Amino acid sequence: MESTTTPAPTGSDAASGENYAHIARQPILDRQQHLIGYELLARESATSTQAPSQHTRASDTALLFHALSSISSENLFGDKLAFINVRLADLGAEHLEIVFPERIVLELPRAAGDNAELIAEAAAAMQSLRDKGFRLAAGVHALTAPYAAWLPLLSYVQIDVQALPAGVLPMLVKRLGALPKLQILAEKVETQEKFQEYFDAGLHLFQGYYFARPQTVSAKVVNPAYTTVLRLIDLVNKHAEVPAIEEVLKQDPTLSFKLLRYINSSGFGLMTEITSFRHAVVILGYKKLLRWLVLLLAITPGSSAASSQARVAITRGRMLELLAQGQMSPADCDNAFVVGVFSMLDAMLGVPLERALQEISLAEPVMQALRDRQGPFGPYLRIVLACEREDWDEIDEHAGLLGLSQRAVALAHLEALAWAENLGL
Repeated sequence: MESTTTPAPTGSDAASGENYAHIARQPILDRQQHLIGYELLARESATSTQAPSQHTRASDTALLFHALSSISSENLFGDKLAFINVRLADLGAEHLEIVFPERIVLELPRAAGDNAELIAEAAAAMQSLRDKGFRLAAGVHALTAPYAAWLPLLSYVQIDVQALPAGVLPMLVKRLGALPKLQILAEKVETQEKFQEYFDAGLHLFQGYYFARPQTVSAKVVNPAYTTVLRLIDLVNKHAEVPAIEEVLKQDPTLSFKLLRYINSSGFGLMTEITSFRHAVVILGYKKLLRWLVLLLAITPGSSAASSQARVAITRGRMLELLAQGQMSPADCDNAFVVGVFSMLDAMLGVPLERALQEISLAEPVMQALRDRQGPFGPYLRIVLACEREDWDEIDEHAGLLGLSQRAVALAHLEALAWAENLGL
């Protein structure tokens, strides 16, 4: 779960007089493990004297749409779909009139007591929303008789797999198979094994933490591209001689092509084209080459969910870097970026973290943060991970120890989300 914070319209922070709307986004992947959207959740945040209010569908609608006006959809969910919880009473609300509907999926709850009048009123509003371009989703309650009028209007049926009784899934899949326009979204998929079970059952979309966890396989073979990038990171960290770095680059044509394309891009503004690896390494320097390699590691296909993992890893890295700015040296800010990206190293490589860290040489403070969440970078990493878990108490605790305000943390995460989205992964 990724999370960020944006100023809400009213209230007061202990220092600046502002409340915040915390926004969490949970990636949704298709059967090919491509990122197709995010479920967005919101809740009003705490000041120093208030506890964060509980997440409700009401907070999702009002606060989220306010937040979208502050953050912009481009930075929050890019060109993907946004799945948003709504109340049935909000289906005709004004805030639905001021957003572009084409990439918004409204998630509808069960009517209280399966009240026939509420269900009928919702069906009429759903038709209007569909006509405007919104997509609609609902849980398995939509398959029961009282909700027959809803089914033709839905694009998605959501299944909470953790609440699903044993033996029910085949019946549900058969029932939904007769409705080919509906896509089935499995929610709360926590392990790779569960993902495989629901994949084999024919479900279409998947949401949960399984993609960000390492797949423990005794005979796991690391992708050769990963191996090459890791060797280069190791050499650059050791400030190895340029010929040694050049020799590794020559062993991977794809990697070499990417480097030359990168350094010859218009962003560098070079007057002459760089065609030799040796010249490319000299022009970049160790610092920029290391940063490029770390980013490349995150986006190199090596697992079934590389794109989603890359977004999480790069968001973490950028947020750590931003939090460290003004508190650490430029060199340590670079290391903070590495800590954030490499905190997903086990998931990206599909091996335990200890084994992954054996492949590279890193500064001891970086290793401390990755292994134990300790050392100078440890509190920053704890803040980033707490944002993903929506653990506001831990965010406040470590931010306070570092002298960071809620606003600083919120803005750093917001900028990191936008930065990762704009990379176009």
